[in-house]
Amino acid sequence: MSEALPGLPEAPPVAAPKDAAVAVLFRRVGSGVELCWMRREKKLFGGGFYAFPGGRVDLEDAHVPIEGAAGSDAALRVAAAREAFEEVGVLCARGPRPSGPDLAEFRQALLDKKVGFAAGLAKRGLSLHAADFRAAGRWITPPFLPKRFDAHLFLVEAPVGASPALHAAEAADGGWVSPAAALERWAAGTALLHPPNLHAFQVLAEFKDLDDARARLASPPHCPNFIASRLEFQRGIRLFPLETPTLPPARHTNAYVLGNGELLIVDPGASEVRQYARLLALVEGLKAEGKRPRAVFLTHHHGDHIGGAKAVKERLGIPLWCHARTADRLSFPADQVFEDGQVISLAGLPSMSFKVLHTPGHARGHLCLLDEASRACICGDMVSGLSTIVIDPPEGDMTDYLAQLVRLRDLPVGTLYPAHGSALPDGPGTLKEYLLHREFREQRVLAAVGKGRTLAEIVAQAYDDTPVFIHPVAERSAQAILIKLVREGKVARNEDRYTAL
Repeated sequence: MSEALPGLPEAPPVAAPKDAAVAVLFRRVGSGVELCWMRREKKLFGGGFYAFPGGRVDLEDAHVPIEGAAGSDAALRVAAAREAFEEVGVLCARGPRPSGPDLAEFRQALLDKKVGFAAGLAKRGLSLHAADFRAAGRWITPPFLPKRFDAHLFLVEAPVGASPALHAAEAADGGWVSPAAALERWAAGTALLHPPNLHAFQVLAEFKDLDDARARLASPPHCPNFIASRLEFQRGIRLFPLETPTLPPARHTNAYVLGNGELLIVDPGASEVRQYARLLALVEGLKAEGKRPRAVFLTHHHGDHIGGAKAVKERLGIPLWCHARTADRLSFPADQVFEDGQVISLAGLPSMSFKVLHTPGHARGHLCLLDEASRACICGDMVSGLSTIVIDPPEGDMTDYLAQLVRLRDLPVGTLYPAHGSALPDGPGTLKEYLLHREFREQRVLAAVGKGRTLAEIVAQAYDDTPVFIHPVAERSAQAILIKLVREGKVARNEDRYTAL
């Protein structure tokens, strides 16, 4: 990703949320509870995050009988029951308990779409009851993500003896977990949680009774109009998307607020006052909880990363930190410049330390921040959760960029927190994919060079798998590739034509 370029179409409209249902499955253990969670497969929505079973409401869900509910309320509860059965093999229905083999056969037939949920239940004399699916809140996916859901959560007590059996296509691992254990992993950064799931674990860690739990689940803090205003996928790393003039398909650039006491505010990129005022309101809320802003930190100088930096710095009365090659591109002074290997320590409970990594390629002064405890990396425009990264010469250098991708992969990093899109839990896997894609594109550019072709002719062939309106952006990255190939002696340039050697 990069700054917006003239002539490109606008980003696609914000996706409308689709109805979804989530089953917060629990079982009683002593005076508390355990919940059923799973780590979603990488290619699914929320891939790599831990979640409760759930998904979209199907059209057929409206035709499954459920006693005590009608209309959309019924369909949502049916969807929660179906998803729990499909994803973790727990069937929350009343009636004679099917044998293990029969239950497995029913589930597989349902997954293979050889039988409908209603028919499978009826055949076994089973029925669904709305009272078994207690409404436990509503959450709508924030608009910065390309896929959005209007998710209704239901608190569901699992049948006695239920043993989760994960559907391999949906989940990598999971099972029963105590809220305390889940929250410990969230704090350590080894289990990422979206706000609804984090809230559920926090509430149920203090389980008293179902009525209390249900009331607290349905009344989450920091969730106006059912959309979470605090996104803290792991403790101490808060993602805050701001609307910016950035490159499609993105509409937002992520600011980050880091720390558990002292706060580092990374890339407040929105110049529009209503946008950065939202960020300032978040910081004021954290200040009221005893936290203290320490500095603004810039990953690089592009406009969609620095738009609100001066205003935020001045409003909060804090210094601005960046690399020297970023500082000399700003229209306002930086207070301190950072080089590769320096460490920023933030006091708090617990304290956090971030190692500064100089990662040129996208921009000469590009910096990343590596959390030394969890290996999470605030990575700016090294990668994106939405599309590829533009390398735009002369500021951008493909050789440097590829070297830094390799460096991050081999450190290794853990979760990547990019400037665009959501967190990427499998950092090394993502970086490997980026390197493979760049290798693929370089080979296509080299094959398209031939004997004396112009940049436009090369792009038309090497990027024929992308929409034509993207070609102005592709030209910039193709030029970066060609500069690298000329440097390596694989291509020669004669005025405006390139020739393979």
